[in-house]
Amino acid sequence: MDLGKNILTFRKKLRLSQEKLGDEIGVTRQTISNWECNLTTPDAYQLIALANALQVSMDTLVGNSQETILIEKVTNVEEEVMKANSLLKISIYILVFVVILLLFVFISSN
Repeated sequence: MDLGKNILTFRKKLRLSQEKLGDEIGVTRQTISNWECNLTTPDAYQLIALANALQVSMDTLVGNSQETILIEKVTNVEEEVMKANSLLKISIYILVFVVILLLFVFISSN
C-alpha cells in the first residue's frame, strides 16, 4: 500500500471525514485529499500528527510494518536462491558437456 491509500484506509476505519481529520492536525480538507490522492505528501511534523490522529504507528502509516518488511526480504532471498540454482544448473551442464567432449577426444586419439 502507498501512503495515500493508507491515509484513506485508516481515516475511513475511524469514520473521519477529510475535514474532521484536517481539523485535528491543522490542515485543510483539500490537503488531506491531496495526500490521499498522492498529489502531495505530508512533512515530518504532519506525518507524526497524522499517525497520532489515525491511531497508528508511523511505520504502519507509511507501510513499513514488520510483516511487510519480512515478506519483502524473504521474497528477495527466494529470488536470489532461484538465480543461484539456475546458474548452478547451467554450470553443471557445461561441466558435463566438457567432460564428454574430453572423453570423446581422448577415445578418438587412441
